[in-house]
Amino acid sequence: MIQLRRGNARRVATGVALACAFAGASIGVASAASSSKPLKKGLSFAVIPKNLGNSYFTTSDSVKTHGALYALKQLGEKGYETSGSTALASSQLPAITAAIAKKPTGLIISATDPTALCPTLDSYMKKGGIVVTYDSDAPTCRTMFINQATTAGIGESEVDIMAKELNDTGQIAIVSAAQTATNQNAWIGYMQTELKKYPNMSLATIVYGNDVPATATQVTQGLLQQYPNLKGIISPTTVGILAAAQVLDTPQYKGKIQLTGLGTPDAMKPYVEDGTVTQFELWNPANLGYLAGYTAVELASKAITNKPGQTFNAGSLGKYKVGSGHTILLGKPYVFDKANINNFNF
Repeated sequence: MIQLRRGNARRVATGVALACAFAGASIGVASAASSSKPLKKGLSFAVIPKNLGNSYFTTSDSVKTHGALYALKQLGEKGYETSGSTALASSQLPAITAAIAKKPTGLIISATDPTALCPTLDSYMKKGGIVVTYDSDAPTCRTMFINQATTAGIGESEVDIMAKELNDTGQIAIVSAAQTATNQNAWIGYMQTELKKYPNMSLATIVYGNDVPATATQVTQGLLQQYPNLKGIISPTTVGILAAAQVLDTPQYKGKIQLTGLGTPDAMKPYVEDGTVTQFELWNPANLGYLAGYTAVELASKAITNKPGQTFNAGSLGKYKVGSGHTILLGKPYVFDKANINNFNF
């Protein structure tokens, strides 16, 4: 389980802003459109990640790590976390239905599927409920989406990192999460477009580990057997990149097959330090959850709507602006490597 202290989160946000990384891009400037209405107290929210038992979502959601539930508590609201055991719509939907039956003010959801959740969420919103998605979107059936980084920025930068490590040449593969995961598929789409800039690099295949460590390990091992000329792996999921690093951390593969993607510093430190991984990316998941919680309260209090251009103060994270498509951007992805990884603790 990943632990993140608010003090560390503040140092991360400060350091990243100075480095033009993930926090600075989303911080707006106060204006006449800034939120000024008082926030209501005693509201209730269900926080529904893709699945329970996933350390990434433990960090993004919990009070201890100062995630979404911490923001709700800080604002005097009620909140609890619930979801299914796997990152699939069939597992998440029963938890959403059960949460709605308790008549919460709002739902804060990382969507396992862009459309499968919509009949349930649409029905809930027609009755006045607020739906804030974070990490993974259901764009046609939510009030607001908290985007961890631009979709293009993540997809393009991961390919660019891999191209640098391979000198623009070689066969690569992608280890994704669930085949229906909205964010994964959007990032991969931009990866495929960015690959066109590197004619001597080719994508062999995309495999899916479903954010289950054993499955991610199995599909990575299958790649190595099926594609003996493979030179690199991109895994845009914290579970997948860790599983792939563990598979590649052997004399047979270390330094011969490059690996990048989205990972957490604490999980990836051993593999960066021993040379299995050179660079990888992420954002601060606790800040992502905290911003989602804060936004949900702002919306439910009618201090803001999802109209573009409005700004509000998200507590310790500072001011944010509502963007197009009813979205709020946390910021740009941050690149971790051997030179900086020990400065982070999450």
